[in-house]
Amino acid sequence: MIPRTVYDSDQELFRDSVRKFLEQEAVPYHAQWEKEGQVDRALWSKAGEQGLLCPTIPEEYGGVGVDFRYNAIVDEEIARLGLSGIGFGLHSDISVPYLFNYGSEQLKQKYLPKLVSGEMVSAIAMTEPGAGSDLQGIKTTAVLDGDEYVLNGSKTFITNGQLADLVVVVAKTDPSAGAKGTSLLLVEAGMAGFTKGSNLEKIGMKAQDTSELFFQDVRVPRENLLGAEGMGFIYLMQELPQERLSVAVNAIASAESIFEQTREYVKERQAFGKSISQFQNTRFKLAEMDTELTVARVFVDKCLELHVAGKLDVPTAAKAKLHATEVQCRVIDECLQLHGGFGYMWEYPVARAWADARVQKIYAGTNEIMKEIIARAL
Repeated sequence: MIPRTVYDSDQELFRDSVRKFLEQEAVPYHAQWEKEGQVDRALWSKAGEQGLLCPTIPEEYGGVGVDFRYNAIVDEEIARLGLSGIGFGLHSDISVPYLFNYGSEQLKQKYLPKLVSGEMVSAIAMTEPGAGSDLQGIKTTAVLDGDEYVLNGSKTFITNGQLADLVVVVAKTDPSAGAKGTSLLLVEAGMAGFTKGSNLEKIGMKAQDTSELFFQDVRVPRENLLGAEGMGFIYLMQELPQERLSVAVNAIASAESIFEQTREYVKERQAFGKSISQFQNTRFKLAEMDTELTVARVFVDKCLELHVAGKLDVPTAAKAKLHATEVQCRVIDECLQLHGGFGYMWEYPVARAWADARVQKIYAGTNEIMKEIIARAL
């Protein structure tokens, strides 16, 4: 594998601390969390104490003010260890940045320290039962009534949905204006009329709480509007490249980890009187996968460098998400095949990774949408 140059020595020290934290506080319990459908809430507070949450947030709000590479390291280590239930990436990479980038100073002071410490868990509610990748098609409405918005609608497939204390809700403040009528509101758990549905049962990511959210005449203070009214769709488009990079980072780290485990497995597994690593098919499959992973890793690392420099554009982020998740699914599927029947057993990490990987081609905009974005730029 080509040596990585995107991280410096301080960041690699941070990686060591992240890995030790996860190995101690998460790995021994993740199987139980899969049965329970969510991680232990205490993990969030412990992660906050260690500086694992929202590291890019400035010190004045409780963060450490570093660049996105620190977020990527957390994402990579969670993926490498197969801890798909932990929603730190959604929190740090996706939902909290909306508050930091578009929220008023009052909202930042009120919420950011609690989000950095893990006292509060965040989510973002975009997807609806009738509107997935088509964000312009959302039906949830927020009608201004005096100093409050009256919020009505429902959302589904919301990551961190059960644990969330604070949700960025995408709603139509002017349904007649199309995309220009979309706004973002901060909604707290406990607000009258805001309820959480059951924890959804999924093919994979079984320890990740994923929920339906319901809003019935929820009165949201006007000051909980993020940025300007009607600018929500533009804000979403500006933030989606980071979300898609986060998915790509996760994809390659997960695939690399499963590949390394498979490389060791085929040395030990015997068939027809010899290690299956000695068969040409096995060696050629490993060579193909190693090549794919190397090419994907170099591209994703370059995208990470571009993002840190403020130069990652929408089509390039779409390419990263498209390519990395396709590679992830292909590689893990080949690795499962090389495990034979054992690869289909839930106790083997490759089985869990295979189930977890499939959604990567769907969320953050389906891969078909990624192709559309890339095609429009040509």
